[in-house]
Amino acid sequence: MRVVMKFGGTSVGSADAIRHVARIVADSHREHEVVVVVSAMNAPDLRTTDTLIAAAKAAAAGNGEATGEVAPRLLDLHLRAAAELASPEECAALEPELQAMLTYLSNLSHSIAVLGELTPRALDLFSGLGERLNARLIAAALRSAGLAAEAVDATRLIVTDEHYGSASPLMDETRATSRAVLEPMLAQKIVPVVTGFIGATRAGVPTTLGRGGSDYTCGILGAVLEAKEVWFWKEVDGVLTANPKVVPEARTLPRLSYNEMGEMAYYGANVLHPKTVRPLVQQKIPIRIRNTFNPAHPGTIINGTDMPGTARAVTAINDASLITVGGPGMLGLTGVAARIFGAVARVGANTLLITQASSEQSVCLAVPRAEAAAAVTALRAELAGDLSSHNVEHVEVLDQVVIIAVVGSGMRGTPGIAGRVFGALGNVGINIIAIAQGSTENNISLVVAASDGDDAVRAIHHSFDL
Repeated sequence: MRVVMKFGGTSVGSADAIRHVARIVADSHREHEVVVVVSAMNAPDLRTTDTLIAAAKAAAAGNGEATGEVAPRLLDLHLRAAAELASPEECAALEPELQAMLTYLSNLSHSIAVLGELTPRALDLFSGLGERLNARLIAAALRSAGLAAEAVDATRLIVTDEHYGSASPLMDETRATSRAVLEPMLAQKIVPVVTGFIGATRAGVPTTLGRGGSDYTCGILGAVLEAKEVWFWKEVDGVLTANPKVVPEARTLPRLSYNEMGEMAYYGANVLHPKTVRPLVQQKIPIRIRNTFNPAHPGTIINGTDMPGTARAVTAINDASLITVGGPGMLGLTGVAARIFGAVARVGANTLLITQASSEQSVCLAVPRAEAAAAVTALRAELAGDLSSHNVEHVEVLDQVVIIAVVGSGMRGTPGIAGRVFGALGNVGINIIAIAQGSTENNISLVVAASDGDDAVRAIHHSFDL
């Protein structure tokens, strides 16, 4: 079958890790058509993308030598890995290719320093170089392991809009270009090693895909190539019922629905972000999450099927703040909710949870703690007239709270789930500050004090015997 697989983060962070990748690709290639998507190489002491972005910003501040200073370290990182993974002939061909890319950016740094400005378009060139370097290294490693492999820049495949830094794919054009480039390679049993995170505009100007960009690349290619499955290789045995650092007995979930994946990702679990896999969900293409360093483990498969049972997992968002806007004059005050959320949105704060009592006398919303101060200032400015007339009595913030989410598609229509959750917390003396549940019943969310967060997760996990 046709499989698109993505390796990122720790999976491509060293020569030893890439050796694991090469074995996995070779084993998969014996049975399947394989397209590989890779992230940048991030060693513990040298994170490629962060280093390049820092150099770009230093250039904008006037240091035109910034990229030239880090380029030898980045070249050495990749060539040392190549020496362990690839033949001498491959290494000899790889070095000038990587050197040319780094030299180009070093020259660009001088221009940025002269202008004193780093445009989003220029920053995308820096941000995406790590993937381009690593794709060539991994392709060389695969060839040295006996596979036909070729590095492919996703600028040839993924056509995007011009929203630099967080571009969106133009799917019809991307489908045409990706198939034209990749399907002849697959027909010749060549493994394409594609750069994650990057694309290009219709005019060929490089862009990046924003948060989760390498995962997004994999999702896009899986959809346009009509893959039978898409595999995301990480450093964990799939999706767990809870954070194992909090709940040591947490176990791998063999299967999740798309809805459960979305709920868990939003509430802090180490799961794929819904945006990055939306193209796959729309086409109902199954997704697997597997462990690069334990490939024998089947991992977790994610598809459109709701699973039996009730709660499946417990996740948490730490470092949140709860903002309450309240007052008896809010009863029947037309449009106040829209004004509250509009004010929060204008300062870029992300609303994580909303709850409102039927009395309409208060609205609570949770935001990341780092964004709370700006949100409160914006709310007080927006509601200044209502505060002075006492229609709104207060805008208060409670710092240091945790949002706990109990997730499971099987909870829908099952009586007593909320009672079990609240009872579990009551039994260990944890006070619930706020509660929210949507009509889909896939998720019961509640807010507790930060000091109670880990105990709350453990108590709920134990209550449902997850």
